[in-house]
Amino acid sequence: MQYISTRGKAPRLDFDDVVLSGLARDGGLYVPDTWPTLTPDALASLAGASYPQLAATVLAPFAAPSVDEETLLAIAEDAYRDFDHPDIAPLRPLSDGIWLLELFHGPTLAFKDYALQVLGRLFDHILKRRNQRITIVGATSGDTGSAAIEACRDRDAIEIFILHPKGRVSEVQRRQMTTVTSANVHNIAVEGTFDDCQDLVKAMFADEAFRDAYRLSAVNSINWARIAAQVAYYVHAFVSLGRMGRAVSFAVPTGNFGNVYAAYVAGRMGVNLHRLIVASNRNDILTRFLATGRMEIGPVHATLSPSMDIQVSSNFERYYFEMVGRDADAVASAMQRFRQTGSFSATAPALTWALAQLSGERLTDDETRDTLRSLYDETGELFDPHTAIGIAAARRHRSEDDRPVIALATAHPAKFPDAVEAATGVRPELPPRLADLFDRPERCTALPAQLDRIQAHIRASIASFEDESAIT
Repeated sequence: MQYISTRGKAPRLDFDDVVLSGLARDGGLYVPDTWPTLTPDALASLAGASYPQLAATVLAPFAAPSVDEETLLAIAEDAYRDFDHPDIAPLRPLSDGIWLLELFHGPTLAFKDYALQVLGRLFDHILKRRNQRITIVGATSGDTGSAAIEACRDRDAIEIFILHPKGRVSEVQRRQMTTVTSANVHNIAVEGTFDDCQDLVKAMFADEAFRDAYRLSAVNSINWARIAAQVAYYVHAFVSLGRMGRAVSFAVPTGNFGNVYAAYVAGRMGVNLHRLIVASNRNDILTRFLATGRMEIGPVHATLSPSMDIQVSSNFERYYFEMVGRDADAVASAMQRFRQTGSFSATAPALTWALAQLSGERLTDDETRDTLRSLYDETGELFDPHTAIGIAAARRHRSEDDRPVIALATAHPAKFPDAVEAATGVRPELPPRLADLFDRPERCTALPAQLDRIQAHIRASIASFEDESAIT
């Protein structure tokens, strides 16, 4: 498998190099040059497979020939060994025609664990084989950071720096990052929004001297391996329903579009998709695009669902690449206009192509509270705000026929206890292994959203680490 950039000017890479590179050098995102497929028989055979076996099968064509399927299976078995549910990603009925895919049973209680626990081990495997070190820089709106830190902590060949928007993540999300004491983990609270954090990460990758000097790599969903690992739970959900010949829909709460894009890839591989429902909060740039054909940046609003408080959905570039028939020049032109003016418009044929697959739904905070409350009244269960948005979107799109809609439960309610308690009157409890989270000391550096300040901090931190390593 070879990988190409959505903007067409970066060299083709194999899987190993894509994992280590993250963002393409032309500013684009890497995608496979061809789409691998799983036949109906191959999909049906996965119905009885364990989740690690299924994940290895899904990843194998993307990783070949760099990483063989036997190695991928060993990585997946290790990655998912300590998840809290025996099914890893359990699928259960919620109400008439609506199913819930629970993706919060990993170490940091969010769906990001399903890809990042694999990615951390892929880094180890590739770096050991190459005898190399890397510096990971990532931006988080809340969940990616803790999942990446958990996956990369204490790994000898990795230094990891995670940028989060100061005061714009939940306290649980913040503490899951800042209470990790591993020497290779560095948290930076950026005085700005998630989009500022994301821009800073992209700027560091665009600074080729800095990128090469510190061997930068990415854990955000700009890294193709993260997308590939997320595809597995869509395949898992599809085969678990046993609907090989009939279509299903997925309702996905999303901000950066990576989770929706992974569902699209599952469709390209053979999952029979009816619709992908893009569920968002007040920061509804994706919903507005689907309604108007115009991608336009607005102000970032703080909401009850902070992981979706985003106005620049990086992974949409990968989908737009498909919308325009893989015309890299058209993508580069659109992204340049977007960066310079804050907007671009899709052509009518491209938008028609997208609307055949995607639907957009937006919930206000009041609607999110109402959904949390009604779900608790109906089921006696607590859900997190992002999951509530996905369920509400699924209900709006429940079809009249027997096609099911699978809503993604992307986080444990205890990650957002204030919002859940305000809506339901019940405060969700953290699992026992995190019961002392609020007693743990924090380590974090607050910095302005200035590239030179962030880079200086990274340089100094790595120099200090290297000096201490030399002493010991």
